[in-house]
Amino acid sequence: MLEKIINFIYERLWGDLITIPLPGGDTLGLSLLVIILLAMGIYCTIRTRVLPIRLLPEMIRAVGEKEKTQQHALSGWQALIVSTATRVGMGNLAGVVAAISAGGAGAVFWMWVTALIGASSSFVESVLAQKYKTEDPIYGGYKGGPAYYIHAFSEKVHKKKLRRSVLAILFAISGLICWCGISQVVGNSVTEAFFNAFSIPPMYTIIVLVLLSAVIVLRKNATVKVLDVIVPIMAGCYFLITVFILVKNFSLLPGVFGRIFAEAFGIRQVVAGGFGAVLMNGIKRGLFSNEAGSGSAPCAAAAADTDDPAKIGLTQALGVLIDTVIICSCTAFIMLLVPEETVASLEGMSLLQAAMEYHLGTFGNIFIAITLWLFAFSTFIGVLFYARSNISYIFGNKPLAQTVYKIITLVMLFIGGLAAYKVVWTVGDIGIALMTIFNAIVLFPMCGEAIQILKNYEQKRKTQKLQKKAEKQNLY
Repeated sequence: MLEKIINFIYERLWGDLITIPLPGGDTLGLSLLVIILLAMGIYCTIRTRVLPIRLLPEMIRAVGEKEKTQQHALSGWQALIVSTATRVGMGNLAGVVAAISAGGAGAVFWMWVTALIGASSSFVESVLAQKYKTEDPIYGGYKGGPAYYIHAFSEKVHKKKLRRSVLAILFAISGLICWCGISQVVGNSVTEAFFNAFSIPPMYTIIVLVLLSAVIVLRKNATVKVLDVIVPIMAGCYFLITVFILVKNFSLLPGVFGRIFAEAFGIRQVVAGGFGAVLMNGIKRGLFSNEAGSGSAPCAAAAADTDDPAKIGLTQALGVLIDTVIICSCTAFIMLLVPEETVASLEGMSLLQAAMEYHLGTFGNIFIAITLWLFAFSTFIGVLFYARSNISYIFGNKPLAQTVYKIITLVMLFIGGLAAYKVVWTVGDIGIALMTIFNAIVLFPMCGEAIQILKNYEQKRKTQKLQKKAEKQNLY
């Protein structure tokens, strides 16, 4: 009964809202979420004047810039690490596997497109999160995110102070549902990977994972310190292994790119049925991976201490590109460089592990299991960081509410380790869909505020460059 309700809600959000007939008898089904994400991404990309391409050097500079921060507040780099912990996590492994399993190689292309237009959405929502952040009396530093700028928007609409905004509460609740779903995905993927690699029963794996997670998340301020160590190491190792595989199979790369672009436009039929399935799965898993527009990453962006909100927006936009264009592509190439008959009929982590075993033998299977464990662990810790501000918005600054939610997610982590693969993903998809809808309602009308901050930042940078140029000329 519960599974039927979950699937019903999922179909209303992710099922075809509009069906467009295509030549050859195929159809393109566009869901409510695909329409919202594409509209939001294109709108923000136009308003920021193609920010992901135009300001890429500035994004890299903003990440490397060191700033003084208040005690317990995050630096721009740490905010990027927290958001990257969840982006460069389950979505990059399980998410890409799910996209290719259901939509074929062409889904990878649409994940890239989602990242390019999503980077602009991420910039706008992160800048707004910075603008409307507040002090965090529980953990120190700052807190904020969509619930807080939605609240500010509601006050402007009602032209009076509000204790709570209904729309902001709905967003916060949706986020908590989403992160519970992600907790299930974490548990499910790790137990499957460890069973495939080491034949360890899921029950044993999930018990160890839950206990270790509890030791970390139930401590007050251990989250960022742990992620500072885990994220750079795990992402770096995964990238280097992928580079090794690409070099080893260099002659096959043109064929892989050809397959991606051919299947992206339905030129070649895939398992799930053609262009519509390719587009849907690429965008859906792209969103789940890079979170652009969903309102997750702004919860980390708001916690940063900076002298200009635009800097945090730029670092978060870069995070989207790192996640999808680089790390997700690593997973995709690992799978697509394997003969199709080798991974035929496989899905989930079994597919990725079989691909890695093809490339690296037994070591590949073990490497993916350990990498997945690290990715999953960082994702779980990261989403609990996101949850902080949303819990505070709903229940106020009460430490007990924070602890209760942590315990709930630990329970969901345990349940996910023993749950069915597709049901687990569906819960997470529902949560992120609702978050995106509530976030989009205010992101369109509030986009102008972020654009003005970007214009001020660009003008300031232009003035600084002119001053430096003048100083150099004076020296001579």
